[in-house]
Amino acid sequence: MNKLLLSLLLLICSLSCTKKANKNIKLSGAVFGTSYSIIYNSHIDYSNQFDSLFTVINKSMSTYQANSDISKLNRNENHVIDNHFIKVYETSKQIYKETNGAFDPTIGAVVNAWDFGPEGKLANIDSLKIDSLMLSVGLNKITRVGNKIKKPKGTFIDFNAIAKGYGVDAVSMFLESKNVKNYLVEVGGEIRVKGQNEEKKSLWKVGVENPNFEGKQSILKAITLKDEAMATSGTYRKFKVDEDGNRYAHIIDTNTGYPSKTNLLSISVIANTCMEADAYATAFKAMGIEQVKTFLKSHPELKVFLIFENESKELETLVVNNFPEL
Repeated sequence: MNKLLLSLLLLICSLSCTKKANKNIKLSGAVFGTSYSIIYNSHIDYSNQFDSLFTVINKSMSTYQANSDISKLNRNENHVIDNHFIKVYETSKQIYKETNGAFDPTIGAVVNAWDFGPEGKLANIDSLKIDSLMLSVGLNKITRVGNKIKKPKGTFIDFNAIAKGYGVDAVSMFLESKNVKNYLVEVGGEIRVKGQNEEKKSLWKVGVENPNFEGKQSILKAITLKDEAMATSGTYRKFKVDEDGNRYAHIIDTNTGYPSKTNLLSISVIANTCMEADAYATAFKAMGIEQVKTFLKSHPELKVFLIFENESKELETLVVNNFPEL
């Protein structure tokens, strides 16, 4: 009788522990001027640690905070940077070289001039003013020695096209340091996953949004991800319309200093890290379809999904390097 009772107790305990182990912790909130969502399989709530991590990253690289390291650097008040800044800077430098400058965080002053950035717009924009600002553009003009940055006084660094992705990676690496094997981390639509959704016992499913200039949200396709990251860049949410009704993308052409003119509406990139996916998605928006296709021939590790307008103003899609289907 005692043996039977003990067996029943062990069975109940086993079922209870298994159910608890399969339960995901789900956290969400605001960060980096957008929202975040973190789902991971654990019995420990790391929300305080996530908040602290986001605070440190903002203190390092937020151009929206006057006292951040990057804001002080842009005002030529300080040249000391932390390890978060170094990681983003080195990855930016790598992708800057690979894309021949299509991805360039020093385009920030020109972005501000077109009123897409954290500072006010430059009134009466003309070619002379843009040309003047472009003199300070170029990541190759910046050097790093240890934890110090040397740059021209007029150069404005803006990591907004890669910092969200890095934030996703930073949270992901923290979870992995705590031996969390199954998670999904999302910041402003940029995503990194590992393992599977333990509650559903299936791979993580994410959506690729349908471009809509009116602001409505709808999913064009759903895909599964495993141990990889995805970021999307597009013009269908953040754009400006001039007096003549012309639409300007928020992606600035780093060669001309003018808003990018392309029929690409959305680029989704899957890579090993979210900051790489984030940066490449931005670069591809400025490069255009043909250059992207050529570039990806020598970068099979990047999976890409393009949404664009054809000559008849109809939406078309293009899958490159085995971007996954559902």
